[in-house]
Amino acid sequence: MAHEIILVVFYFAILLYSIILHEVAHGWVALRLGDLTAKYAGRLNFNPLKHIDPWGSVMVPILMLILTGFRFAFGWAKPVPYNPYNLRDQKWGPAWVAAGGPFSNIAVALIAAFLAKIISLPEALKISIINSVKWADWAGLAQVISGSVGAIAFVFLMMIVFWNVILAFFNLIPIPPLDGSKILFSIIPVKSETIVLLEQFGFVLLLFVVFFLSGPLGNFLNLMLTIFFKLSI
Repeated sequence: MAHEIILVVFYFAILLYSIILHEVAHGWVALRLGDLTAKYAGRLNFNPLKHIDPWGSVMVPILMLILTGFRFAFGWAKPVPYNPYNLRDQKWGPAWVAAGGPFSNIAVALIAAFLAKIISLPEALKISIINSVKWADWAGLAQVISGSVGAIAFVFLMMIVFWNVILAFFNLIPIPPLDGSKILFSIIPVKSETIVLLEQFGFVLLLFVVFFLSGPLGNFLNLMLTIFFKLSI
């Protein structure tokens, strides 16, 4: 039981820091493009106290863990502030800032997958660990990794892959307030009035997608996970 609790703690901690990475990346890209807002706000660091949203970073993930039998959670951090009018590239700057979050998660997932691939473990064991991480089978994981440093490292790397892939590709959905919508609005000409309207009702639309189109959404995220997990074997 103690090993299972430790796994859940790491599962939650990796989620939290993956979210923080996502937000810091937005601010870092904005800084590179000329906006100092995030820097002056003290948000270009990985100190969780600077980023934690009490509701989105703590309560929602913990409640989801409890309600799902410690099998899944999700959450968000305080958005890193930036001023789009300070960006040198007014046309594509906002899209680059928006893309910074998901792309940072994709980069971390790729690095974790590469490191996992070079860990010397039997392929069958790697597949077993991947399935256990994917379905949050803590009892199974605790048994499989017992006494194996390589297996423990592989588990943590798979948790990193899992959360960063989920965060990256979920946020690329082109619905406000997700990052994908800001990228879409930069590519496709949309009237400012329309953007404001979509942003006002975007959260409702997002809830509709999550609850009523969960099948296609789940299939899409599962496909992305499968691709990255295969890179890890």
